[in-house]
Amino acid sequence: MTAIHPQPRPHSRIRWRTPITMVILLGILVGGGWWGWNSLMNSSAGPTCTEQKLPNNRLVPKHVVLNVYNGGARAGSAGRVADVLKQRGFNIDRVANEPKGDKVDVAVLRGSAVDAPEMLLVAGQLNQKAQLIADGRTDHTVDLVIGSGFGSVKLKGAPSVAVAPGSMVCLPVVHTPQPIPSGQNPN
Repeated sequence: MTAIHPQPRPHSRIRWRTPITMVILLGILVGGGWWGWNSLMNSSAGPTCTEQKLPNNRLVPKHVVLNVYNGGARAGSAGRVADVLKQRGFNIDRVANEPKGDKVDVAVLRGSAVDAPEMLLVAGQLNQKAQLIADGRTDHTVDLVIGSGFGSVKLKGAPSVAVAPGSMVCLPVVHTPQPIPSGQNPN
């Protein structure tokens, strides 16, 4: 029999795949972070509202962008309320269930400030007293959240709200849908 001699170990080779993979992944991470920061800082988003003087110092429904949310009312209630307010001239942006999932007893109005003219104008449309919440939003839109105890809007709501003479009011930018030219794919 032959004696079994231990075989010499091969020289340990450096495995380059792992460090190279880590450097590539780190480069992708840094590049993505740089792109995200640049996108955030150099946003091309347009203004959310424009400072204007109102004719006759009155804020009218066509100057207000309104979101109507269902916060516990019957299904379809937000749509019916939005339809009535749209007929009065309000610009309706969204009609949906309350995005935060909050349940409301009667009605809640959320906007930039409790005494903002757009909040007062929407409050003047309601039969019940709504809870007013200031969330400091900069676009001056108003959220109307209706709950299970909400009855209806007034038959004749406030047609306008007075603002201080000569004061500037930040009016939301109203985006009107553009028609798609014939023969073009909208997607």
